[in-house]
Amino acid sequence: MTDLATTVAVDADTVAVNTIRTLVIDAIAQAKSGHPGAAMALAPVGYTLWNQTLTYDVNDPRWVNRDRFVLSAGHASMLLYALLHLARVRCADRDRLAIELDDIRRFRQLGSPCAGHPEHELADGVECTTGPLGTGVATSVGMAMAAKWQAAQFNQPGFYVFDYRVYALAGDGDMMEGISQEAASLAGHLKLDNLCWIYDSNAITIEGETSLAFTEDVATRFRAYGWAVTYVADANDLGALQRAFTQFTSHTGSPMLIIVRSIIGWGAPTKQGTASAHSEPLGEDEARAAKRFYQWPVDAQFVVPDVAYEQFARGVGARGTGRRNAWNAMMAEYQGAHPTLADGLASMVNRTLPDGWDDDLPEFTPDDGPVAGRIANHRVLNAVAATVPWLLGGASDLAPSTKTALGGTSGHFGPGDFGGRNLHFGVREAAAAAAANGLALCGLRPFQAGFLVFSDFQRGPLRLGALMGQAVIHVYTHDSIGMGEDGPTHQPVEQLASLRAMPNLVDLRPADANEVREAWRVIMAVDDRPVALVLSKQDGPVFDRTALGSAAGVARGAYVLADPADGVDPVALIVATGSEVALAMQARERLAGAGVAVRVVSMPSWALFDEQDADYRDAVLPPKLTARVSVEAASGFGWERHVGPLGRIIAVDGFGASGPAADVHRHFGFTVDCVARAVHEVVAGVR
Repeated sequence: MTDLATTVAVDADTVAVNTIRTLVIDAIAQAKSGHPGAAMALAPVGYTLWNQTLTYDVNDPRWVNRDRFVLSAGHASMLLYALLHLARVRCADRDRLAIELDDIRRFRQLGSPCAGHPEHELADGVECTTGPLGTGVATSVGMAMAAKWQAAQFNQPGFYVFDYRVYALAGDGDMMEGISQEAASLAGHLKLDNLCWIYDSNAITIEGETSLAFTEDVATRFRAYGWAVTYVADANDLGALQRAFTQFTSHTGSPMLIIVRSIIGWGAPTKQGTASAHSEPLGEDEARAAKRFYQWPVDAQFVVPDVAYEQFARGVGARGTGRRNAWNAMMAEYQGAHPTLADGLASMVNRTLPDGWDDDLPEFTPDDGPVAGRIANHRVLNAVAATVPWLLGGASDLAPSTKTALGGTSGHFGPGDFGGRNLHFGVREAAAAAAANGLALCGLRPFQAGFLVFSDFQRGPLRLGALMGQAVIHVYTHDSIGMGEDGPTHQPVEQLASLRAMPNLVDLRPADANEVREAWRVIMAVDDRPVALVLSKQDGPVFDRTALGSAAGVARGAYVLADPADGVDPVALIVATGSEVALAMQARERLAGAGVAVRVVSMPSWALFDEQDADYRDAVLPPKLTARVSVEAASGFGWERHVGPLGRIIAVDGFGASGPAADVHRHFGFTVDCVARAVHEVVAGVR
């Protein structure tokens, strides 16, 4: 720590702000890469928000009632790292600062928590992984929704358990992205007055001035969404910034957009206000000139004056400690006054499932007749929701089709009932997935639902959810060419393979109603990654489990559903997923009549099967049994790993076709004859 009182003749606020700026310059120079411009320009914004407004306990960055700060303009990551360091935010589970000065010195280096863009899992204080523009602000909408729901569920007269606010700092790029527009529309409709977006309007992008592609009136657009809008004409005006934040905290009835005019790279004499300040180091001469402008020692590197730490200690540090102590005292009384609610709160925070939560999940028998995956899921989902009160979610205007509405007294989330558990995202698939991430980041167990083909709209937030390890449940129905008459625009083909290719995501495509039930036992036990539950629109049989493998095999990703009768060794193997397992079973019967002994394997989850030990995998798919056929009404991409070089893949070649589902299935070879013929051919080839 350094005392610059004799060398910097400016006030303490300016010293603290310029400490942020010079840390930005030095870290990016040392890394030889990074985005200095926005972080330099927004240092006063971050400083004012943290020191004058944010309620945050720096000693417990996971306090459930903390205000959330999301840096949606994630390329300005050094701004966040500097704030976390100067505030001395501590790790929740280690005796050290979340961001040490040495971490900043190793900005963008392998193993440093100061990654090129903020990553939630690398450092306490990083509320959300950001970088793909628009996704951070969209996630912040889910966080604000979570705060409203938690307040409605747990607050009681005299006990404000939840009253946190959510702030997201965005740039021009965020404002251009479609996902942010979906999210802003949703937030305005829901009147989320605990949500504040701070828009850094610096009029510069990588290609040059924003006028090349962006000339709309953002303020008018947001007012049309139902937001309140206010301006700060100069990002360096700390008083104006504080007045804007005070206006937000005293405002009710709508979210607020604060438009802040800034000069990118402010202080760099030849680069400020230009695209060259956006995404490359300033260079040695320009860095020295900027420090001279800040009245900073031009040759000093990574200097943090004592007064900078002191300003943050007097600001966010003292305010957060005081607020947290008062909250702790209140919660001690709350436990006595409302013990049931307090226990429920503890269970939600710890994600502890209630005892016997799955005791009453529905059982299905062949007598129940054919049941579509989405119909079975409706029954199971509602049974789970009846025992897990912090499970909530909704669809992108498709609940009647996805069958994901929660019944009973669940209610509809909105200004009239923020305690409702049925969320209505509207036709906003991208925002729905991002908002679900935000809900999960705040401790809830959310699901979002839609047609599988529309998961394409959600690729960005799906990926970030997996990167953050958030336990979001993505329910995707209408899972194949079984969509029929709606045609190839609505028939998912490559989407399932795409989901399976995503790291840290569990794929689940159950074969019948009982596999749906067992899928939920898997889902509710997963707390470190998202799950994609893929369900059929069309009916399928319920298998007789008294004569076949137990549906509990879902937990291991794949299992033997049926072996040849009388202990005969199989000569071929059919492996299938979802509704095509029934087709595999029909082909098995046909082949048995022709004297061909076949094993049928149901493989609802590639991800879970990959996690099993080699002995189990070899027991299900014996290496010596090389006559294999896979059957799945989707792209065949990747099935080679399971059928091997001598096997056959029955899959969809193309984008589907429009027509009655039975006709479409025949057109693409999903018939008993085609499957049986493929088995005969691979057996003949092996022999």
